[in-house]
Amino acid sequence: MRIRVINPNTTAAMTAVIEECAKSVAAPGVLIEGITPSMGPASIESHYDEALAVPGLLAEIAAGEAAGVDGYVIACFGDPGLDAARELARGPVIGIAEAAMYAASHLGRSFSVVTTLARTAGRAHDLAERYGMQRFCAGVHACEIPVLELEDPKARRVIADACRDAVHADNSDAIVLGCAGMADLCEYLTEEVGVPVVDGVAAATLTVQSLVTMGLRKSGRGEFAAPLPKRYVGLLTGFGIDEQEDRA
Repeated sequence: MRIRVINPNTTAAMTAVIEECAKSVAAPGVLIEGITPSMGPASIESHYDEALAVPGLLAEIAAGEAAGVDGYVIACFGDPGLDAARELARGPVIGIAEAAMYAASHLGRSFSVVTTLARTAGRAHDLAERYGMQRFCAGVHACEIPVLELEDPKARRVIADACRDAVHADNSDAIVLGCAGMADLCEYLTEEVGVPVVDGVAAATLTVQSLVTMGLRKSGRGEFAAPLPKRYVGLLTGFGIDEQEDRA
């Protein structure tokens, strides 16, 4: 089984952290490939960043399909390009916000999301609504650390304090980490805060693994059928779908 864990930003160091976290939960014999797109923003912290991350992400999905990859994880908490990726792929595509929220809903009556910058909190609320997680999501809290500064050793303590404050403010039973760059902090944060802390990279990896193990793949009909053959121009010339391609 081959699972590609795609970091939609172009920071290779973050991809390495994400890949290790995915590998730590994968079953023996499952090949995990951490992927950094060749184009896109260095980090994703706005709607603008998210929109411009999607072409690079989709290029990697297309490359994975040509290589026979079984399933994909989109390793950004905004779940950018998820619907488009599901149109393009044959196997399951899971976003880390989606997977983390569902996992946390099994661990208690409520969870709090702790994310990076406050400007991204609205996106987390939108995703909770989309995934039917509103009744579980007690609040979204920001630690105000930019994504590319998460590797700073001082960030661990700030994130732990934000998680502790979120549990106290929301009376929540679990924490969902709102950034793939926090994926390696789960064990530390669980010990510090005293409630389950869910990393979406691990949750999404195991979800893809389970679906593939069960022999399940994407439905080839309706909204998530393969994209219609179409010509694209300009910078998107290479994204056109050939009439002879069969991605059903």
